[in-house]
Amino acid sequence: MKPIIIGIAGGSASGKSSIALKLYKQFEERKSVIIIRQDDYYKDQSHLSMEERVKTNYDHPFAFDTELLVKHLNSLSQGITIIKPIYDFTQHTRSKDTEIIEPSDVIILEGLLVLEDELIRNKLDIKIFVDTDADVRFIRRLQRDVLERGRTMDSVIKQYLTTVKPMHEGFVEPSKKYADVIIPEGGHNIVAIDLLNTKINSIITQTVL
Repeated sequence: MKPIIIGIAGGSASGKSSIALKLYKQFEERKSVIIIRQDDYYKDQSHLSMEERVKTNYDHPFAFDTELLVKHLNSLSQGITIIKPIYDFTQHTRSKDTEIIEPSDVIILEGLLVLEDELIRNKLDIKIFVDTDADVRFIRRLQRDVLERGRTMDSVIKQYLTTVKPMHEGFVEPSKKYADVIIPEGGHNIVAIDLLNTKINSIITQTVL
């Protein structure tokens, strides 16, 4: 059975991961659902100095190894296990650790630009955009990056103003037009998540029959 691939896009800290996790838990009992984060497909920067790594624009499409991501999606669709990279945000490069991902009935792909790139978009059965107020996203990002990624408040603010905000306006927000479903307020929108669960269940049932 060809897997259902669900793409969840949206701005930084919009609630993409929360929705992905809620959907994952809904189908967890089937033991046939996985989450793949586009963030893990940032390009390897181990050949660069830390000073150079920090200057990378992580919100631009060029920051991602899209070729590898699409290759992995193709492999999973063909029933082939992949070895997925893991990104280390404290070192601004790929971790030496990797993750073995086995084929699954449902693949949830979440990331900033999963609707922006046509190659990725063409792999998606359901396209979701999480639409959250910019002020809320900035506060969430500030808290996350300081507490979880070892950043300073000044560095988070500078990055937001110089790259995150303009890249959101240039690439992320325009990709909303490709969405099948737009979810305001991320994981707090219980009605939208329930509707998605129903739709996914319907697709799985039809595929099995």
